[in-house]
Amino acid sequence: MNPQVNKYFERARVWPEEMSALRTILLDCDLTEELKWGKPCYSFQGKNIAIIQGFKAYCALLFFKGVLLRDDQHLLVKTGEHTRVGRQMRFTGAREIIKLKPHLKAYIHEAVDLEKAGVQVEVEKLPSLVFPMELTAALKSNPALKKAFNALTPGRQRAYHLYFSDAKQAKTRIARIEKMTPRILEGKGINDR
Repeated sequence: MNPQVNKYFERARVWPEEMSALRTILLDCDLTEELKWGKPCYSFQGKNIAIIQGFKAYCALLFFKGVLLRDDQHLLVKTGEHTRVGRQMRFTGAREIIKLKPHLKAYIHEAVDLEKAGVQVEVEKLPSLVFPMELTAALKSNPALKKAFNALTPGRQRAYHLYFSDAKQAKTRIARIEKMTPRILEGKGINDR
């Protein structure tokens, strides 16, 4: 058990029993426990396997390469329409997790086996992002913002692009860009804490 992760669980206000049950199962599978992106993350030989996430409506176990898992039990959920690789298992009670323990372990072991075998996810290359003109203008007028945005991972850049581009009106796109500028300058993604 990682002391940093212990502190996370001590402070958890949502889904503490469910997170604890998931943690026990993950640690029983000989995974390394760390705190990454502000959440309990479990890896095998430096390769991320799964992360525990607490949401309002459910507690989730996200598999980083979940798209590769067989999902014989139909437990995996695509997290969003733009998600390409990760898949979640969602829970609303600790009993549910305990009941599914053998299946959860099977998924975890399969994910570890994929890492041992060096299996990579083959994803279709996305077209280059065409930023809305409001974002292009903001980046051009603010060199610090441009530098910070370019330093973000491609996934974080894509998430911002989707968020900004989703607005139908220019004034909404501008408002969103202004609202997110401090986060970008801090090097944070749209969903990072």
